[in-house]
Amino acid sequence: MDAIQKELESRKDEIRSGMELLFKANMKITDWDIPEVDDKVVANMILNTLQEVLDEIKADVVAGKYDYY
Repeated sequence: MDAIQKELESRKDEIRSGMELLFKANMKITDWDIPEVDDKVVANMILNTLQEVLDEIKADVVAGKYDYY
């Protein structure tokens, strides 16, 4: 395992926690704004949005946007 892999592996739980925090925060906000909401529907919609953003970031990486970040 090289240095980059070790570094990212050591932060994997932190990254996972951040993503989960973002997801849960958006679930709570939606529940506050629309109390009668179907949580499963909301969860899937939030996941779709997160995936869209990840796909956009991935495209930016491929396009070289972060080559000299």
